[in-house]
Amino acid sequence: MMTPEQINLAVIGLGYVGLPLAVEFGKKRPVVGFDIHQGRIEALKKGHDATLEVEDEELASAKHLSYTYNLDDLKACNVFIVTVPTPIDEHKKPDLTPLVKASETIGKVLKKGDIVIYESTVYPGATEEDCVPVLEKVSGLKFNQDFFAGYSPERINPGDKEHRVTTIRKVTSGSTPEVAEVVDKLYNEIITVGTHKASSIKVAEAAKVIENTQRDLNIALINELALIFNKMDIDTESVLLAAGTKWNFLPFRPGLVGGHCIGVDPYYLTHKAQSIGYHPEIILAGRRLNDSMGEYVASQLVKSLLKKRIQVDGAKILLLGLTFKENCPDLRNTKVVDIIKELKEYNIEVDVYDPWIDAEEAQHEYGITPIDFLEDGKYDGVILAVAHKQFKDMGIDAIRKLGKPAHVVYDLKYLFAPEQTDLRL
Repeated sequence: MMTPEQINLAVIGLGYVGLPLAVEFGKKRPVVGFDIHQGRIEALKKGHDATLEVEDEELASAKHLSYTYNLDDLKACNVFIVTVPTPIDEHKKPDLTPLVKASETIGKVLKKGDIVIYESTVYPGATEEDCVPVLEKVSGLKFNQDFFAGYSPERINPGDKEHRVTTIRKVTSGSTPEVAEVVDKLYNEIITVGTHKASSIKVAEAAKVIENTQRDLNIALINELALIFNKMDIDTESVLLAAGTKWNFLPFRPGLVGGHCIGVDPYYLTHKAQSIGYHPEIILAGRRLNDSMGEYVASQLVKSLLKKRIQVDGAKILLLGLTFKENCPDLRNTKVVDIIKELKEYNIEVDVYDPWIDAEEAQHEYGITPIDFLEDGKYDGVILAVAHKQFKDMGIDAIRKLGKPAHVVYDLKYLFAPEQTDLRL
C-alpha cells in the first residue's frame, strides 16, 4: 500500500466543496485540480473564485495547486478525490449523473494500485454499488485487487468563514483496512481538529446523509410550530427565545429549506429505503412540510395585502434575496423561487434584488432577471427573504421607504424587531 510520500493527488470538481479542499492540500503537497468547465479553470488560473468560498489571497497561497480541464494531466495521479454535485431530479429522485461521469473520467486514467475517494453526498451503498462498477468497466481493472476506494463526506458550509475545511472534523473510510488507514492519514495532513475513521464506506455514507436529514426534520418541526403560532397570533421568535433559555433546547428557526444539502440529502436516504422495501414516513413528512413553505409565505402575504385593502391583482412585490442562504452567492435549490412562482399565480409582479448573485446565473437557472438598484415608493409589499448583511445594514426605515404609502413588510428572517414589520414567519 502506498505511503503518503508516494501519493500524487487530484481533486475532481472544483466547486464549493472541491476548491477549498484542493487549496488546503495545495498548501502542503502537489495537487491537480480538475474541472470540466473551461471557464471555471481559466478564472482560477487568474486567481479568482467566483463562489467566494476562497479569497484571492488564499488561492495564491496554494503554491502546489495546478488547475486543468485536460484529462491527460490526470494520468500521473494515483489518488483521486471526487467532489462533484449530487442533486435530485424534478421527481425528487437522486441524480447520480455527475458522479457517474466523474467515475467514467477517472476510469480512463485509472492504474493498478490507485485509490478513488468520494466526497459527494450519496445514499449508503452508492460508492460500491454505483460508482465502483463504472470504474471497473471503463478501466478494465478489478476492485480491491487492482484499485481501491474510499469515502470521506464533505462538510462544507457555504458562506461560513468560521467553520472551514480544516476546522471541521472529517469522517474517513476505505474499502480495505489498509486503504482506510491511507485515506485517514491523507486527510489528517490538513484537518487540524482530527478525523473519525468509520468502520466501513457504508457507515461513512450513512453518517453523512443523516446529518442533514436530522437538521431537515428539526426545521420542519419549527416550521410547523410557526404555522400553529401564527394562527394563534403568537410571535414565533418570541416563543423560541423563551424556550431557548433551557440549556438543551435546540436553536432552530423556521424558514425556507433549500440549498444543495438539507433540502436534497433526505431524498437520497428515502430513495434507498424505498428500494429495500421500507417507506419512511417521518422523513418524507418533514420534507413535504418544508417544501410547502414558499406557498405558505405567498398566501400569508396576500392575506396581509387584503387586510390593508391593497389590490392583489397587479400588485408589485419586492423580494430581497434570492440565494439559498445569507452572505453567499449560492443559488442551488433556492426555495425563494417557490415564493415567486406562487405570487405570480395571483398575477402579482415580482422584482428580485440580491447584491450577492450573478445575474446571468439567475437567468440561466431560474429565468429570473434581478433588478440592479432599489427604487423608493414603488412596492405594495417587501419580503425579506434572505438575511444578507446588506439588508440588515439598510435598516427598517430605508426598507419601509421602498414601499408605497400603504404597504406590507414581511420579515422571514427576523432581521428586525416584531413591532417594526407587518409579518413574520
